[in-house]
Amino acid sequence: MRRRHRLLASIVLGVGVCGCGSMIDHFVFFPEARVGEPPRGASELWLRAPDGPRLHAWYVQPAGSTATLVWSHGNGGNIAVRADVLLGLAARGLGVLAYDYRGYGRSEGAPSEDGVYRDAQAAYDALRERGIPASRLVSFGESLGGAVSIQLATQRPCAAVVVVSTFTTLRDVARVHYGPLAVLAGARFDSAARLASLSVPFFAAHGDRDAVVPFDLGARLFALAREPKTFLSVPGAGHDDVLDDPALLDGIAAFVAAHVRG
Repeated sequence: MRRRHRLLASIVLGVGVCGCGSMIDHFVFFPEARVGEPPRGASELWLRAPDGPRLHAWYVQPAGSTATLVWSHGNGGNIAVRADVLLGLAARGLGVLAYDYRGYGRSEGAPSEDGVYRDAQAAYDALRERGIPASRLVSFGESLGGAVSIQLATQRPCAAVVVVSTFTTLRDVARVHYGPLAVLAGARFDSAARLASLSVPFFAAHGDRDAVVPFDLGARLFALAREPKTFLSVPGAGHDDVLDDPALLDGIAAFVAAHVRG
């Protein structure tokens, strides 16, 4: 999510102006259309969401990998923004399916909260259809994608959940930027409530200089998770650059290796 601070900080202002669901989505999601060829070593896949939209994805499965990440990106950009991270995770022996939500990149449709949840399920189901057991699938998400990943893990069995720069609720992020107006965000993307029903290993990481989703919200989300769980603070990292830190990718790989068996 490299769209600078257009992302979550603008949500409540938009909600207060429009007051309807479809218009609210306009202030939550910031898709980019341009996607080039998949990076070397990755293949291009097309998925079908349960309600119809055709979704575009990149897939990499290193030889000998024992775990595959279902990667839900943030609310800005598309899968091409994080191509380097895709390759970095693959270099650490992890399979990755990075898909674009409806309306992002080459994917059809228009994004909404319920829609992106269905898109994540489509990505997960595509991997299961390829013969990958649930015991080797990890639900992985960045920022708003972390909320999508947590929701996916409440709907589909998985080996673990990994989130980066993720928040408790969208309303909590809005409160940081807009104070009392945050009530207008409603109950959208409520990861805090969903964590109570998760019983799989949980990993959370957060940059300690995140000005969009403050570090405290990531720490609060982590506190709600059940054991076993791991938290990684990324020194000097903000919201957009946290996944640039090799130590974070190493931490994700180590956590997955400890909790996913081939």
